[in-house]
Amino acid sequence: MPGIVKINITESTETLKHLLSQQKQRQSFERIQALYLLKTGQVKTVQNLVIIIGRHRTTIQAWLRRYRQGGISYMLEIGKSSGRPSVVPDWAIERLSEELNSSKAFSSYGEVQNWLAEELGVKVNYDVVHKLVRYKLKYKLNLSRHKNTV
Repeated sequence: MPGIVKINITESTETLKHLLSQQKQRQSFERIQALYLLKTGQVKTVQNLVIIIGRHRTTIQAWLRRYRQGGISYMLEIGKSSGRPSVVPDWAIERLSEELNSSKAFSSYGEVQNWLAEELGVKVNYDVVHKLVRYKLKYKLNLSRHKNTV
């Protein structure tokens, strides 16, 4: 019958159920859920899996293809996007980190921005500097706040 998934799932239903309960990531849970539903006979076609799991047909077919190729461990591998390369090169981030940890402290993100441009020749926007220093390097600048004395 066309549309019925032909796949040999080697894991037992108990093993799949145990794996389902251990998953912390939604992506892994859905992949094991697809195998579990097929193994228990609750679904017969990819179209049924699409309706239950809520993923596109080609996504589910890719999961099943990965399972056929390398088993459950290969199917559960979640790739990481390479993303866009950082505007600030790694060597500059390392130098900045050293400078932040030295005795000379910056009093503003603007100073950090100027230091990067003058000392290292790296010109970046203020928001890039802020996110780099505050969130990536996890460094808090000692910013003086003006108090209202009214």
